[in-house]
Amino acid sequence: MLAGALVALSAAPHAISPHTIAVAHADPEPSTKELRAKALKLADDLEQLTEQYNGLKVKLAQSQRAAKVATENAERQEKSLQGIREKVGTLAATSYMQGGSDPAVSFVASQDPQAVLDQAATLNYFAKQDSTKVLGLMQAMQAAQRARKAAEARAQQVKQLRTELDSQRKKVTDTYEKVRGKLVDRDPSQLASLPVIGTGKAAQALRYAMGKIGRPYVWGAAGPTSFDCSGLTMWAYKQVGINLPHYTGSQWNAGTRVSRSELQPGDLVFFYADLHHMGIYVGGGKMLHAPHTGDVVKIASMSGRPFAGGVRVA
Repeated sequence: MLAGALVALSAAPHAISPHTIAVAHADPEPSTKELRAKALKLADDLEQLTEQYNGLKVKLAQSQRAAKVATENAERQEKSLQGIREKVGTLAATSYMQGGSDPAVSFVASQDPQAVLDQAATLNYFAKQDSTKVLGLMQAMQAAQRARKAAEARAQQVKQLRTELDSQRKKVTDTYEKVRGKLVDRDPSQLASLPVIGTGKAAQALRYAMGKIGRPYVWGAAGPTSFDCSGLTMWAYKQVGINLPHYTGSQWNAGTRVSRSELQPGDLVFFYADLHHMGIYVGGGKMLHAPHTGDVVKIASMSGRPFAGGVRVA
């Protein structure tokens, strides 16, 4: 084999040169301390992004309310417009029979009444009229058009804000998951110090439960100083207004079933065929749970126990 390699090199003496050989140098992996510092900086960035997210939610709600009001106003003006159209019908019919080019007729019949109103002659005509019916028709049509345009503008704003909202949500989640994953792979114990992402009740319940890390397992206990496995989940969800029974079998039926790949932070996770143990999913294949007598509430890997399923309560 060595002889064959030498023959190949002699046949192409310029194919490989010491000056063209690239030596790959891998960037040194950050230390756990550096990774933690980066994670803490990220936590601050995530807080800013979360407030932007909350701000967009407020603006979105405001735009939705404004769009609803504008649409209702347009509908009211349309009803008013239809009534005035019927009242002015006689005026239009008479003008047609007389063969005249009454601007009122053009105004009533036109598909684009604003274009008719924009004509100087038409405006001059209406300025000289004493007919409250004609003036009322003009005002109602203009008001309906303004209201409709306002509704369309608000609807467009709602759509744009929703896009921004979704973009911010994805940015927060993706950035967090990337850095959290690196840190947890290096040191699983760091997971407890990282923020829980999300504004829903499941994320809030998980935050409450995380605050109980280190509290002792006591059979039949449901907080606030000691817990068993279903007592911990019951207590955490009670803090956000959701009442769960103090029994794993009942909590198994308290929400929507989700697969292991669909789990999100705050979901309930169950183990063994008889569902005799459970915890709260925190992400990265790990859960927060109250293990057994002599142990404390802590974060642990879900591996090593037969996974029965997940339940999304909120």
